[in-house]
Amino acid sequence: MQPFKGSFTQQEPIAEKAIEAAVEVLRSGRLHRYNTIGDELGPVAELEKAYAAYQGSKYCLACTSGGYAMATALRALGVVSGEKVLTNAFTLAPVPGAIAAVGAEAVLVEITADLVLNLDDLESKIKAVEPKVLLLSNMRGHLCDMDALMAILDRYGVPLIEDCAHTMGATWNGRKSGSFGLAGCFSTQTYKHMNSGEGGFLTSNDPEFMARAIILSGSYMLYERHGAAPSADVFADIKLDTPNMSGRMDNLRASILLSQLDVLETNIDRWNERHDLIADRLRLCNGVYVPHRPEQERYVGSSFQFLVPEASDEQLCQIVSEAKALGVELKWFGAHAPVGFTSNHQSWRYVEPQDLPKTDAILSGLLDMRIPLTFSLEDCAHVADIIAHVVRQALQKGAA
Repeated sequence: MQPFKGSFTQQEPIAEKAIEAAVEVLRSGRLHRYNTIGDELGPVAELEKAYAAYQGSKYCLACTSGGYAMATALRALGVVSGEKVLTNAFTLAPVPGAIAAVGAEAVLVEITADLVLNLDDLESKIKAVEPKVLLLSNMRGHLCDMDALMAILDRYGVPLIEDCAHTMGATWNGRKSGSFGLAGCFSTQTYKHMNSGEGGFLTSNDPEFMARAIILSGSYMLYERHGAAPSADVFADIKLDTPNMSGRMDNLRASILLSQLDVLETNIDRWNERHDLIADRLRLCNGVYVPHRPEQERYVGSSFQFLVPEASDEQLCQIVSEAKALGVELKWFGAHAPVGFTSNHQSWRYVEPQDLPKTDAILSGLLDMRIPLTFSLEDCAHVADIIAHVVRQALQKGAA
């Protein structure tokens, strides 16, 4: 088996149009979002206006990161210390981190083998803990049955905040991820669907919620310079009652992102072409389970997940190490210690330990990898063949 020579962390270069816009900002010296002249919007406000239109939301706040967007959303909703916030047991650390940042208590909900929220467990935990909100993590781009989810939340009066770091541009029955609940939180970190190194968006149709979020972000009394904000009268009391917890996006990052929004839909198609090629090949590999994607879901395949449910810990370690030797970087969510970006609830000691047998059984066999757009279709076929090869070897060795 020939090793793969590509890089799993190499993103496509920033386009010349974005570089020119960034240089223009640098030459102006006006990097702060509110450092504008006259009635000009400035790059951040222009980006907020454009992203709100793309998302189909009335309001949009550009901020420093997706994690900041989540914590700000929780604060703007009114979550306070000690209150219960439901979230997925399978997610990345910024999600429970955002809950910890507001002093709330994360209550983790089991997942299914398709890596989405277990709705039966969700309903049980709603009844048991009476949560303030569900912070739904669309982890690794997998959308649960959003119609069924909303029916449950509406029945019990539980608000929804969506973590859409991995579902920017995704839809369920044609409706954008991030538009189902009170707010959607998005990331523009390097490995997400638009790349500004760090950055994020918070979207909503609720004027008072968004006014609080804008003041929280550090607008001072300059909220009228935003591109997709509620009217000034909504801020009358909110601007005096809400603390400044600065987390503004700057003009440099916004200038890089504006032109990327123009090609997001094209890039989603490119990601999905690569993702589906890998998925189709690995579905043919004995011992591998590729999570099911419902017809209602238009996902963004910027990463790929698969399970080897019958493999032991030793075999999974072998799969990861032998894939690495052949140039393929796999992350194992069942590892006993966090590695890089990858961790699970057992290593989040700031969250109360919780019994999650279904999730633990799924994570024990779950492997994950990025799909950068720098990979060609031929690269993706090569990667899939290497994965199938090392899985077969590990399972055969275990059976011997």
